[in-house]
Amino acid sequence: MPDSILIVEDDISIAELIRDYLEINGMKADMAHTGKTGLAMALERGYDLVLLDLMLPETDGFEVLKRIREVKDTPVLLVSARREDIDKIRGLGLGADDYITKPFSPGELVARVKAHLARFRRLTGKTVSREVTIRVRGMEIDPDARTVKVDGKLAYLTSREFDILLFLARNPNKVFSKDQLFDRIWGLESLGDTNTVTVHIGKIREKTENDPNNPKYIETVWGAGYLFRM
Repeated sequence: MPDSILIVEDDISIAELIRDYLEINGMKADMAHTGKTGLAMALERGYDLVLLDLMLPETDGFEVLKRIREVKDTPVLLVSARREDIDKIRGLGLGADDYITKPFSPGELVARVKAHLARFRRLTGKTVSREVTIRVRGMEIDPDARTVKVDGKLAYLTSREFDILLFLARNPNKVFSKDQLFDRIWGLESLGDTNTVTVHIGKIREKTENDPNNPKYIETVWGAGYLFRM
């Protein structure tokens, strides 16, 4: 399968140019034009690499990078018109793999993308698109296929339900408050009704637990939040 690239760029003409060059070179590319949309796509789908602009509406590139790094080691290349060293230092410090300054040569960009894809494969010893399936007491969570099985049977979770379960399973035995989960999953800086987290947790339990009132996967820590018991 071709490598899949996510382009997060608010300038549509630049995004389309990058997409065309990547596809000419045998890759598959999706585009997002806001930080909020790009973050959601990066977390929900198994991209092999992310090309991320810094100056984005709704959520800037630094925040998007920070949130990606909390749960994924996908290569991230920052693309920006900013030339200040402080921006490069901050971006690399947050976990970016490279920093490309506009204007850039499309050919050079493609070459860097290929180089980082190859480097990631060498370092991990695996294809970049495949993430490890999480297996805990009869539950199997496949991040790439975005599926959950319990005792061999599929549990049909919504996208948000899957995101919550996967995030907690990737951070086992650690308590997260409703505010923290809302911020991490919805990405809205905790604006809104955090009680929706409780509702989603309840739905996950209904679909994955033999006894939702006595859960063995996602436990409630009264007065503190929720944890995934490993």
